[in-house]
Amino acid sequence: MSRADAASLPPPSRIARLPPALAALLAHLPGLLIAALLLAGAPALPPLVLALLVGVIAAGLAVYWRLPPWWRAINLAFVPLLWLGLAADLDPRWYLAGFALLALTSLGAVRTRVPLYLSSARAAEELARRLPANGHLLDLGCGLGGPLARVARLRPDARLEGVEAAPLNWLFARLRLLGRAEVRLGSLWNTDLSRCDLLYAYLSPAPMARLWEKARAEMKPGSLFVSNSFTVPGVSFDEVVELDDLSGARLFIRRMG
Repeated sequence: MSRADAASLPPPSRIARLPPALAALLAHLPGLLIAALLLAGAPALPPLVLALLVGVIAAGLAVYWRLPPWWRAINLAFVPLLWLGLAADLDPRWYLAGFALLALTSLGAVRTRVPLYLSSARAAEELARRLPANGHLLDLGCGLGGPLARVARLRPDARLEGVEAAPLNWLFARLRLLGRAEVRLGSLWNTDLSRCDLLYAYLSPAPMARLWEKARAEMKPGSLFVSNSFTVPGVSFDEVVELDDLSGARLFIRRMG
């Protein structure tokens, strides 16, 4: 990609305000346009080569837009796998099953603009280190329950709670954490923040300003507000922790009150 081409693309800061699923869709458009032009050429390239070209361009844009690593992999593989599925004449019920799985795990992100992000082990270790003795940790949008499970192993004294809006993610986390944490299906906006000693959120840029106002109104003095990767516009944080993982994530930490 030339400098002129890169300059004509939306900057990462603008893409960060979109749901990752929508950003991934946009990343496919240039490759699909190029593939359509090449398909009309003579002689036309083989369809599988065109599908791979679309995947490589989409993955390159995902890197440029700083999408999480799993979205880069999805962008690279989506169109080639779709073409292989069509070429193999798969039963249409497989596509229906895939859509049902997506609906149960991710379609809520279109409404809430909060996709499924997976926290690193290092992030959970930092939470465990900062949680006070017998403290209450609340994970808003707990996904598959990874951070809560790791903190449960590191801090048996902790009181752990998670809230998740996607039904399948909630069920997985609830079964995974049975007896070790309370995992509720529901909205983070209907969750009482006053009881927690440490609030952890790995959401998206979209809800952060509203979440900060809710935290200011409900969290008790001395409790910790911890956001993974996404800051709050106009708010300074007491500490920023580099997690040194593949996504380049950071923890933004603010003591309330």
